[in-house]
Amino acid sequence: MPKKIAIKIDVDTKRGYEQGVPNMLDVFQKNGIKATFFFSMGPDNSGKAIRRIFRKGFLAKMLRTKAPSTYGLKTMMYGTVLPAPLIVEPNTAPFLRAMADGHDCGIHCWDHVYWQDKLPGLSEEKIRLHLTKACHLFEKIAHRKPRFCGAPGWQTTYKSLKVQQELGFDFCSDVRGYYPFYPIMEGKEFSPLQIPGTLLTMDEVLGIMGVTENNIVDYWLKNCDSIWNVFTIHAEMEGLSKLAVLGDFIVRAKAQGFEFVLLKEGKNLPNIKKCRVYAGNLPGRAGTVALQSDPLN
Repeated sequence: MPKKIAIKIDVDTKRGYEQGVPNMLDVFQKNGIKATFFFSMGPDNSGKAIRRIFRKGFLAKMLRTKAPSTYGLKTMMYGTVLPAPLIVEPNTAPFLRAMADGHDCGIHCWDHVYWQDKLPGLSEEKIRLHLTKACHLFEKIAHRKPRFCGAPGWQTTYKSLKVQQELGFDFCSDVRGYYPFYPIMEGKEFSPLQIPGTLLTMDEVLGIMGVTENNIVDYWLKNCDSIWNVFTIHAEMEGLSKLAVLGDFIVRAKAQGFEFVLLKEGKNLPNIKKCRVYAGNLPGRAGTVALQSDPLN
């Protein structure tokens, strides 16, 4: 059985949506592969992320990844100096093209920065409001309900899992781990299935552990060492200044015999277990993320 890679794209900003998504779609079309998009449906409040500056590791990551040139100065002022524009509206063309090209599309969130920074203190009602707004706009544009979602910054709580279960998604991708699983948090079992990201992302690994832009593809391919691998990329990075890195990764992975699949194919893998979700740290990332434990059964 060939090793599989599912590409998961998080679309966090208006610039990433309007410029990065079409660039990625061109690369995917050229290489004949399909991917899975998670769209931030509401406002781009990227400028408010500056509140993380006192979080250990955040400033170092911004410097390592050259954030001002990567994201663009305008993006880094949205929600502070500049008003926060809506990401998907009024320009639905990138979203609709992703669907027309045969890629899977779901929701990331309503407001990326708000979810990533505020989730632990949010009530169930506030979480439901944000996810419902995202779902309604998705349905308005796509003429169908979203079938999956993935939490910004891999931030997950008992309450967010409960609301996702109520909304009836086919699967979610809120966690970092190694294999699809059914989540347990605070002693309660939840559906839907979690399909976690398995590889460190570019912003986490670039500039540490000896990884540079010249050898990052080698690093990723070396770590695609399982039958099932989930590669999370961002429209703001691999869709813009790092687009050539994305193309190189795809070409070299195909040459090594990897099969590119949609994320939802993780639902069909054998021996899916129940695992606990807990908060932990990853190299190169400021703050904690939701992680997958060892199997409980």
